[in-house]
Amino acid sequence: MRLHYTCALMAMLVLAVPSQRLSAHEGHDHGTATPTVVLPAQPRAEAASKAFELVTIAKAGELTIYLDRFATNETVPDAAIALETPQGSVDAKRAGDGTYRLAAPWAATPGRYDLIATVKKDGVSDILAFTIEIPPAQAPTAASPGYTSTAMALGNRDRIAASNPGAMVAAIGAFVVGGIGGMFIARRRRAVQVMVAVTLTLTLVQAAFAHEGEDHGNPALAQPAGTRDTAQLLADGSVFVPKGTQRILAIRTIVSEPSAYRRTVELPGRIIPDPNASGFVQAAVGGRLSSPEGGFPRLGTPVKKGDVLAYVTPPLQAIDVSTMRQQQGDLDQQISIVERRLARYETLAPSGAVARSQLEEARLELQGLKGRRASLDKVRREPEALVAPVDGIIADGTPVAGQIAQTNAVVFHIIDPARLWIEALSYESLPALQRATARAGDKELGLAFRGAGFADRNQSIPIHFALEGDVSGIRVGQFVTVFAETPEEQRGLAVPRTSIVRTASGQDSVYEHVGAERFESRPVRIEPLDGQRVLISQGLSPGKRIVVQGAELIDHVR
Repeated sequence: MRLHYTCALMAMLVLAVPSQRLSAHEGHDHGTATPTVVLPAQPRAEAASKAFELVTIAKAGELTIYLDRFATNETVPDAAIALETPQGSVDAKRAGDGTYRLAAPWAATPGRYDLIATVKKDGVSDILAFTIEIPPAQAPTAASPGYTSTAMALGNRDRIAASNPGAMVAAIGAFVVGGIGGMFIARRRRAVQVMVAVTLTLTLVQAAFAHEGEDHGNPALAQPAGTRDTAQLLADGSVFVPKGTQRILAIRTIVSEPSAYRRTVELPGRIIPDPNASGFVQAAVGGRLSSPEGGFPRLGTPVKKGDVLAYVTPPLQAIDVSTMRQQQGDLDQQISIVERRLARYETLAPSGAVARSQLEEARLELQGLKGRRASLDKVRREPEALVAPVDGIIADGTPVAGQIAQTNAVVFHIIDPARLWIEALSYESLPALQRATARAGDKELGLAFRGAGFADRNQSIPIHFALEGDVSGIRVGQFVTVFAETPEEQRGLAVPRTSIVRTASGQDSVYEHVGAERFESRPVRIEPLDGQRVLISQGLSPGKRIVVQGAELIDHVR
């Protein structure tokens, strides 16, 4: 039995020793992930003047030049560029992608090179000086992965022993100590002593294979910011966007020049029809609807004033029918009496027995009775015609043949789509409005002031404006935002609404173009100006380049 205990313990120790990372020695990383090799950014230099901004990138013995307008960041694809290089003056050639290229074999040699570029465009000549530094070539390195397999460890045992003999001696010593401990345990038969011996053995093995400089974690190679020619967020919070990426994103800028503008108030509004160019088609009496010849007009159908759009046939109650029949009977009796009297007067009038005036009165009385009788018949036969009160289109209304229309029910709503108004609500009394615009989605609408209410409506004052210009795509009932100018003035920088981005904390900010390929976020305070622009009143000094197109795309760079 003692022999069995000893053999079992020795087998456990033999398996435990090679299961360690035998291949680890000084300077090795035992992490399981293979680090990513990151190539350094291409050497580059930039220069700027009041008119142009130039970025030069050296790669494989060739210079690529990006030329843009300094103020707007627009590409300048058709300029003439001459570059003073260590090999003399060289003219850059235009490439199909809007860049300029020239051969630079000297750029393959590390060093600092002072260059001068002469740019000519539309009669304007500008000189830009810059220095480009070519660093020594560096070969990418990667750490050797650790061997975690027991088979790999056993296969490399000889190589490890040769490179680190102290580790092998320590392993043999641990094995001997483990054997002695096993014999002692077998003799005493105590489980606690077994645990102590195993713990001592593993500790010696760990000490034998751990060396100075080892890293047994799983670190990833730190990648310094700005080491790749891709858009990325730098450590200082700025955003690096290469010129090539800027052109893909269509980044545009303006130079901040604060000016005086009218103070603008922002009001909620709603599209309403012009009261003089719209109308309702209603039934004066309740009845059953019927369509005219050709059917009911569909939504959006143009109509003219006076066009018959529907008919209403009023229902007759039993009492009404009885009354009408009684009236008809009375009228028929009166007509018969008057006809006989008229016939008698006609025979007596020639002899002078009856005055001529009596004959004429009888004729008129008979004519009136027949008209009343005919009107009763007409009421029973003819429905009421519903006609269009104005020119326009059918904006609302879905009548159905046989539908019962109640008294004063709106059957059709007719609107002239070219004449629309906006009703805005103001919660304070405003002075005389100078100018107003409205924003409906991405569309800006011109407005003309028509008047303001004198009585409050739900604690607000209604203000009416007439739409001017193109109103295509606008519908009645649509909600809009009205920007009305007041006589008061304020100073600031007017920028498009697309240049404002909101941070995670809810702060409005803009991006400043601080370098040819760097952008920084600036918190600002904005005020409404019109449907397309806002006014930056605080947070920005004059002479700064502000991104007005593509700011949202820059804000998404991480």
